[in-house]
Amino acid sequence: MNSLKALIRNTTLVTALAFSGVSAAADIGMSVDSNDLAIQGYDPVAYFVSGQPTQGSGDFTASHNNAIYHFASASNRDAFKEDPAKFAPQYGGYCAFGVAMEKKFETDPTAWKIVDGKLYLNLDKKVQQRWLENTNELIVDANQHWPEIKPIDAAKL
Repeated sequence: MNSLKALIRNTTLVTALAFSGVSAAADIGMSVDSNDLAIQGYDPVAYFVSGQPTQGSGDFTASHNNAIYHFASASNRDAFKEDPAKFAPQYGGYCAFGVAMEKKFETDPTAWKIVDGKLYLNLDKKVQQRWLENTNELIVDANQHWPEIKPIDAAKL
């Protein structure tokens, strides 16, 4: 009888989760592709270590906020696992300039800058040039807006 109760309870739980919209998909505050891949597969640690965008490999992966990150090496992956907040791009990988404007735009991993030890990405290099003209003030604006827009789907902003 106990096993029947456990089966019913587990079936009810699975059914409830299925209809609740809960999934292992990336956090809505994360910019990922349809496979939950962050930064288009670029290695977030490489920006800090080699000073350039570097395509990661599916051989070296880690997840953070249910987004999957690729790395160019096992040592980069291990560094990320040790302190993901240190290496993950700001604003869930959305465009820093866009977040300052209360929007969530996808990014070009080659339009980047590290400011005060944090990785910022932009929509493209043209937008990045505008962001670089007023970086510090735009970061202040983005930091104020991010908590409000993080839980909102990008299409609704």
